[in-house]
Amino acid sequence: MNGEESRQSPDRVSTGLAGLDEVLDHLRIGDNVVWRVSHLEDYRRFVLPFVDAAADTGRQILYLRFGNHSPIIENHPAVRTIEIDALGGFESFTSRVWRLIEQHGRGAFYICDSLSELLNAWATDAMVGNFFRVICPFLFELDTVAWFALHPDRHSRMTLDRIRKTTQVLLDVHRHGDDVQVQPIKAWRRQSPTMFLPHREHNGQFQPITYSSDATRVQASLEQESLHNQPLLDYWDRLFQDASRAVAEQDPDTIAALQEQVLQVLVSRDPQILELARRYLSLEDLLSIRSRLIGSGYIGGKATGMLIARNILLHDDPEQWQDQLEPHDSSYLGTDAYYAFLVHNGLWPTIMRQRSERGYLSEAPALQQGILNGQFPDEIRVELERLLDHYGQYPILVRSSSLQEDGFGNAFAGKYDSVFLVNQGSPEQRLAALENAIREVYASSMSEDALVYRKQRGLDQREEPMALLIQRVNGRFHNRYYLPDAAGVGVSRNTFAWDSKMDPKAGMVRLVMGLGTRAVDRIEGDHACVMALDYPTRQPFRDQDESFRYSQHLVDLLDLETGNLETRPLSQLLGTTQTLPMSHLAELDRAATIRAEQIGLKGPVWRLTFRPLVKGSEFIRQLSSLLATLEAGYRHPVDVEFTLHLNDQGETSFNLVQCRPLATIGETGPVQIPDPLPRSRLLFQTRGHFMGGNINLGITRIIRVDAAIYANLNTNERYEVARLIGRIMRLSSEPTMLIGPGRWGTSSPELGVPVRFSDIAGVAALIEVSENAGDMVPDLSYGSHFFQDLVESGIAYGALFPDMPHCQYHPDRLQPDQADSALEPDNPVAAAVHVHALTSGHLQLTGDVLSQQLVCYFTD
Repeated sequence: MNGEESRQSPDRVSTGLAGLDEVLDHLRIGDNVVWRVSHLEDYRRFVLPFVDAAADTGRQILYLRFGNHSPIIENHPAVRTIEIDALGGFESFTSRVWRLIEQHGRGAFYICDSLSELLNAWATDAMVGNFFRVICPFLFELDTVAWFALHPDRHSRMTLDRIRKTTQVLLDVHRHGDDVQVQPIKAWRRQSPTMFLPHREHNGQFQPITYSSDATRVQASLEQESLHNQPLLDYWDRLFQDASRAVAEQDPDTIAALQEQVLQVLVSRDPQILELARRYLSLEDLLSIRSRLIGSGYIGGKATGMLIARNILLHDDPEQWQDQLEPHDSSYLGTDAYYAFLVHNGLWPTIMRQRSERGYLSEAPALQQGILNGQFPDEIRVELERLLDHYGQYPILVRSSSLQEDGFGNAFAGKYDSVFLVNQGSPEQRLAALENAIREVYASSMSEDALVYRKQRGLDQREEPMALLIQRVNGRFHNRYYLPDAAGVGVSRNTFAWDSKMDPKAGMVRLVMGLGTRAVDRIEGDHACVMALDYPTRQPFRDQDESFRYSQHLVDLLDLETGNLETRPLSQLLGTTQTLPMSHLAELDRAATIRAEQIGLKGPVWRLTFRPLVKGSEFIRQLSSLLATLEAGYRHPVDVEFTLHLNDQGETSFNLVQCRPLATIGETGPVQIPDPLPRSRLLFQTRGHFMGGNINLGITRIIRVDAAIYANLNTNERYEVARLIGRIMRLSSEPTMLIGPGRWGTSSPELGVPVRFSDIAGVAALIEVSENAGDMVPDLSYGSHFFQDLVESGIAYGALFPDMPHCQYHPDRLQPDQADSALEPDNPVAAAVHVHALTSGHLQLTGDVLSQQLVCYFTD
């Protein structure tokens, strides 16, 4: 068929070479054409005739330039060259190409650089295949023709097979001296008796090699040439082979070069994290990480922080931590496994809709559901089975470890899910539970809170692939229950000192018995033990009864019978096991024990004050040393999560499960509290009970929840109050202070106002008030995920206890004529929310860390 006849067939496209058109029965609209070549020049020589033929028919031709090799096309008048940076990562690159295809619409023709060049940017061969699996169907859908090249000896068989399965046309080009042969491997919906034979090319003619002896001779010569080539290994595997060889040969220069190369593709792109990793993660450490990694790509911020912190302790203070730091048993699911899951389940079009400005929040639920319904690629499932074999039937924890998580300034605290698994049942049941847990963590990346958090920090258009940190849960079996002896959150800076003698640099700890979920989350209806490390026995309580009242009464644990994370009253737990280390963690409440015995209950009654741990062990000294060593290593205050194991003598060993830079509100410098204080213009004043360092804020709007009205609302109405506050917050960006009863952000409306953090993220200050109406008491949640949100967002926090000394609160000074609450007088929800717009003057909120004074007063 000649060129004129080709133009008369709208679905057919010429390669620009009549002989090749005859071999392939032409190209078709929608074809993706992959050329497997050993020499790039053999791709270029076929591209140029195709471009000329396409230009003659008036086609729009785009050259996607992303490789480091010399250009495939130069200065062609009909071709527009678009340069794309592949170093930004798989998602960034793939999204850019997708948008370009979308922008240029139907019928455009594309020439691409060699796909093998992407290995230099990504290091992971699997992602080259995933890129092609995403882009090829989209190009086909838009009636394009696109050409690609790749060097087959640089790719694994799995990647080559996936590209072959996805493309419409696949051709091998073999060169032996001047003898060039083209062999079609695949031509979708085309065939002839000789189409898939090798064809010898000469002067634009393609002659099939029909004599089998010639074909055998050619194949033998090609095999002889490739004898010394490496086997078909993933580029990623080759990199770690080279690393293993360098370590074995102890070549310092090669080790240094490979350490840097591996850090860039396994650990992080963040300059501050990379600087830490260069100092504390050797090439041997990186090889050890690789041995526990499923898939390829980054291990994510949470895993990186944990590993760096452990090495800081073992490197900078080995004498103490060699014996007192327990070995970790962690595995990792790399970021490429996350992308492979999305591609495998055909979710990329949904991702692209969600990444748009219009679809950022609205498309997220569909993507979440798609993730929850997704299936895992076979190669990942096999590795997950092996992982479960390793852990046996010990409980495990599946934790988020996204690329940006736990970095400097972006903790993502509590934004993504972690899932505990009791890991019981048949191998099939355990695998199904693990896959569900992974899907749940993946889906949490599309939660509204996580998306709003990213957008507020300008991270919404940056790659945020989800790696996973999978850990054996530290603890021991107590009959049907499994739990650690104790767990906690430690911070190296205590910006919530409740006593002027306390040194913020000494740090503090939030400690619980059982799983650490009660240390990192705001506890509903219960309390963690908060201790300043320089005054661990000094508590903000008036007497022992109050100390007991505000101690921990509920324990989080894993119930092997129900298969779930459960919360049990301490008294109930003590009734089922006698092996808990109560004498090392708790105090005996003798009065309560006597009362219990008098009404026929079994004693003794224990109170989890952790005083025996403080007085009878080296715990405080150890934790202080741990935090100081990590802060010195990070060169920044730190926030750690840990579990404790107690021996028979009550001495502690630590399992460090997380470490990240501590979020702190920026230094405001010295503040001046008026002296004398304008009492008649005072809205509130308190000593202690505030967070965020020195505070100096001008407030022009107050949103206040009326506790008396709120206490009479039902649960649904209280959620309506929370939603109303969110809507009001979005109406204005002026400096706003929220004042409400009990706990902001609680999941239990009887304890406070159940706003989502995304609804209140723009406030300047958040005030919780202990109100007599109901049981709404502030939770001084320093170290919790909620606290991290406040600090990272620069939100000042205060808690008011009007019945306590050193606290004054005068809500009546917010005059009714300043309030905007009468819009719907018959609506109890609207009546509960008062919006005070300060049209003349403003409120001044001032907090001084040194004197521990927080005051809020009208300026005139």
